[in-house]
Amino acid sequence: MVKPCWKPSVEGDGLLWYKDLGHHVHGEFSMATIQANSLMEDQSQLESGPLSWTDSGPQGTFVGVYDGHGGTEASRFVNDKLFCNLKRYATEHQGISENVIEKAFSATEESFLSLVKKQWLSKPQIASAGSCCLVGIICNGLLHIANVGDSRVVLGRAERGTREVTAIQLSTEHNANMESVREELRSMHPHDSQIVVLKHKIWRVKGLIQVSRSIGDAYLKKAEFNTEPLLPRFRLPEPFLKPVLSSEPSISVHKLHPDDQFLIFASDGLWEHLSNQEAVNIVVNYPRYGIARRLVKAALQEAAKKREMRYSDLKTIDRGVRRHFHDDITVIVVFIDPHSIHGSPLHSSPLSISGGGGVPATANS
Repeated sequence: MVKPCWKPSVEGDGLLWYKDLGHHVHGEFSMATIQANSLMEDQSQLESGPLSWTDSGPQGTFVGVYDGHGGTEASRFVNDKLFCNLKRYATEHQGISENVIEKAFSATEESFLSLVKKQWLSKPQIASAGSCCLVGIICNGLLHIANVGDSRVVLGRAERGTREVTAIQLSTEHNANMESVREELRSMHPHDSQIVVLKHKIWRVKGLIQVSRSIGDAYLKKAEFNTEPLLPRFRLPEPFLKPVLSSEPSISVHKLHPDDQFLIFASDGLWEHLSNQEAVNIVVNYPRYGIARRLVKAALQEAAKKREMRYSDLKTIDRGVRRHFHDDITVIVVFIDPHSIHGSPLHSSPLSISGGGGVPATANS
C-alpha cells in the first residue's frame, strides 16, 4: 500500500512550495518551487525505490524537472506519464539504459501528441503547449542524465587535496541563444533561412520559441496543427515538411565517484540568476535542511537587485505580474552518500513526491 507520510509546506502567499529535507535510496534531498506565472508551469518529481514493475528489477532514484511553456498541459502530462513509461521499458529490458530512456521519452511525446489530436477542435491552444524535460536516474553506481530544453543539472565534486567543491555541468541544453544550437538547426533545415530569428536581442526558433527540443509544441512538429483554429500568433506563414522542433533527448552516462557530493537539478529560472559555481557554493556553505529554498531565495534576491528593488518588495508582487521579474523556478538538490552507490540502499522505503503546478505537492512512502 502507498500512503501519505507528510504534508508539503507552503509559505506566505502560496507561491513558494518546499520540502526542506527528505531521504532517497542513496542519501538526502531538498526541493523547492516558486511560482511567477499566472499558472505554475513548472512541474517536478522525485521517485525513489523500484525503477521497474518487477520486485527483482533495478532500484534507484529518479529525478525529473519539467519546465512548461504555452500553458500547463504538457508539463503536467510529462509529470504524470514519463516515469510510468520508464518503468514499463525498464521492465521489458530488465534494467536502465540509454535505449530505455529514449523509448520512455518517445512514448511520452507520442501520447501527448495523440492527446493534442483528440482535443484539437475543442481546445486548439493545447497544440502550443510544450515542456522542457530534464531527468536524472541514479542506479547501480551510474548516473544517467537525459534532457530536452534548457533546464540544467550541475554536479558538486570535491577536489582532493583542497576544500574546494567544483561545479560540473552534466546536461546538454537546447536553447537558440547558444551558437551550437543555431548551427544544429541550420544544418537540419538548410533551405530555411528563417529557422532561427533574432528578435529583441533574443534568438528564437522560427521567431517563436527559444528551445529547439521539447515534449509537446505540436504546432511546430506536425503541420496539421499549424493552422486554424490555432491562434494566429503561433501559425507559421508557410507550411513545413518536417518537424521544426525535436523531442529526442541528449543522454549522457556518468560513473559516480566517491568525491561526487550532490546534484542540483533546476529549471532555467534559477540559472538565469545564478552561475553553476555560485549555486554549488551556496550548497556547500549552508546546512542541507532547506537548501533548495535557499537557492530559490538567492535567485530572487539577484532578480530584485537587477531591477533595483528590495527583495522584500519583490515578494509582495502577485503571480502573473511576477513573471516580469523572474520565471517559475524549480530546484531539487540530491545529496549522494558514497557508501550507498555500490552497496545496499540507505533507505529501502519507496518514495514518490511531486511538486509544482499550483496544486499541493504529493508525497507517498
